[in-house]
Amino acid sequence: MTNPVNGCLRVGQEAPDFTATAVFEHEFKTIKLSDYRSQYVVLFFYPLDFTFVCPTEIIAFSDRHEEFTQLNTEILSVSVDSEFSHLAWSLTERKEGGIGQIAYPLVSDIKREISTAYNVLDPEAGVALRGLFIIDKEGIIQHSTINNLSFGRSVDETLRTLKAIQHVQNNPDQVCPVGWQEGDKTMISDPVKSKAYFAAVADSLVMGFGS
Repeated sequence: MTNPVNGCLRVGQEAPDFTATAVFEHEFKTIKLSDYRSQYVVLFFYPLDFTFVCPTEIIAFSDRHEEFTQLNTEILSVSVDSEFSHLAWSLTERKEGGIGQIAYPLVSDIKREISTAYNVLDPEAGVALRGLFIIDKEGIIQHSTINNLSFGRSVDETLRTLKAIQHVQNNPDQVCPVGWQEGDKTMISDPVKSKAYFAAVADSLVMGFGS
């Protein structure tokens, strides 16, 4: 396990590596984060199996897994449950509160080492908060967000952010403005050249500020 510098994990730092047991396709599998170098990774934490908000998130990401695959991205989900709990949950029908077969690995963090390394462990509850990290092909954290336990995350926003990260990494002279969606205008990261963007969207910016 690689620990973050001075115990503080930030965007722009290398993602802490880990090796753990996961459930994938109803089988146990050893997962090592660094094995996914050359791919992007969406790493998200959730509190516990057999709960309420968690299955809605896990199923939603699984049902749209192909969209992430097309972006050269793998999804890894992590909780403090054992691999046996993960397996039992994946063998439980969705209508009964289970998740069924999921398109990506469910990682066991029963020793709470991964959630500690990513600074998402709630020490009082003993479970991980809803942390989500987008890690690039070089193993660098490009995005992080943490929700409290009682409300879930958005697959759409995760995809939007992932596409923005990939766009600026492929076009290093460009930046993505507020609410950027794939196909929208970007701007050149330059005091003079950026004016072309502002001139093109001036009317919509005025309307937005006035509303």
